[in-house]
Amino acid sequence: MIDIKNLKFDENGLIPAIVVDSDTGAVLMLAYMNAESLKISISEGRTCFWSRSRGELWRKGETSGNVQHIVGIKADCDRDALVVTVKKDGPACHTGAESCFFEDVYGDEAGQFSLNTLYDIIMDRKINGKPGSYTTYLFEKGADKILKKLGEESTEVIIAGKAGDKAETIYELADLTYHAMVLMAQMGITPDDIKKELASRHVVDKKVKQEKMT
Repeated sequence: MIDIKNLKFDENGLIPAIVVDSDTGAVLMLAYMNAESLKISISEGRTCFWSRSRGELWRKGETSGNVQHIVGIKADCDRDALVVTVKKDGPACHTGAESCFFEDVYGDEAGQFSLNTLYDIIMDRKINGKPGSYTTYLFEKGADKILKKLGEESTEVIIAGKAGDKAETIYELADLTYHAMVLMAQMGITPDDIKKELASRHVVDKKVKQEKMT
């Protein structure tokens, strides 16, 4: 384990810190630390950074509640960059997206697709909008429209499942999942909220809304 004084801070006394989700391995954000903020992060077990724009320390989640609890910190081979592995209490991005990295520059988006990626794109459409986007259209129409579509897609899943058509059921389940995530974004519900709820239920063997087994 290396000492903080052996890290290579730049001419401004800063070192880049790449924050990674310990559960998914997703890159959440890039921020900067100085020696003081790194010491605070280690001492408190939560991320603290140096704001270059404001010229002051800032603890992640101080105002939003989206705290990042540190699992570990590693330096690269040159000791001039850090990877901070965390468990997060909420979205990493100020836009409400799970990760700050959701703008494609190059590559096969489908090859790295995940539900978190989908949620981030949906959240971006909610916040920033996009002309001609169906997702933007749903948000503009509001909750009633989103709920109506969710009901329609649920019915389509039932019809496809009843017919025993696997390919059609997959197609309709994908539509249902997408519209469910639009509703989540509309209501400020994150994928982590759903994961935590499912984990608390032991849902595989037990229903929370109990039904008498006959």
